[in-house]
Amino acid sequence: MKISDLKVFVVGNPPPGWGGRYFIFVKLTTDDNISGIGEVYCATFGPKAMVAMIEDVFARYVEGMDPFHIEALWRKAYGSGYTLRPDASLMGVLSGIEIALWDIKGKAVGKPVYELLGGKVHDSLRSYTYIYPDIAKGQDEKIYWNAEASAERAAHYVKQGFTAVKFDPAAPYSVFDPRQPSLATLELCGKFCRLMREAVGSKADLLFGTHGQFTASGAIRLAKRLEPYEPLWFEEPTPPEMPEEMAKVARAISIPVATGERLVTKYEFARVLE
Repeated sequence: MKISDLKVFVVGNPPPGWGGRYFIFVKLTTDDNISGIGEVYCATFGPKAMVAMIEDVFARYVEGMDPFHIEALWRKAYGSGYTLRPDASLMGVLSGIEIALWDIKGKAVGKPVYELLGGKVHDSLRSYTYIYPDIAKGQDEKIYWNAEASAERAAHYVKQGFTAVKFDPAAPYSVFDPRQPSLATLELCGKFCRLMREAVGSKADLLFGTHGQFTASGAIRLAKRLEPYEPLWFEEPTPPEMPEEMAKVARAISIPVATGERLVTKYEFARVLE
């Protein structure tokens, strides 16, 4: 069994575009007509450039390969061209292709992929949701900075069965971060957590997101405002390229620090774990 064909789908996301402006999916097919689907995510370049990258990686490393030889593919793509370093764009492409290969492997052996990755452990898992506007009520993106409306939505999500709600009123963030949070931001974020906790009680965890926009000292100041409401996590409080700064925050606060959405490969995660 060999990989023989690739199709790339760029799927537009209609307004209001929650989750991204578009999504990119790849479909790999073998010479015995087993297909697998994967998703490629990369915010560095536009969709046309990403399609070209996917097609290039496919032509050089994937076409004609055995879909079971995923580790060999990873080493070839990661190390060719005298690179051997984390590259977010390449890893985005390779991740989508790998997902499709696992899909093919599962179908080829007649097993769900989780059975090939150690087997099922839990019968069910918790799920959280972001706080989104209620379009039926005429709400829009202003809800992201409206503590009262967000708390009302949080209570609604808990009734639906979600056991955690995520929000990030500390925005806006920019390419010129990190910075100190303003006093107005500190006050708003504290208000969000207070009203959220009142709305959901002990039925749901609070997940406080940021986008790496604060200095270590600024993140610590913000966390101190949030600690009384016991968030489950404080996400990416400092920029991802310096985990040493994030470690300063983790040591100084009681809220667990979450990170990783902008890290690629085990090598970048190793720096965080140190």
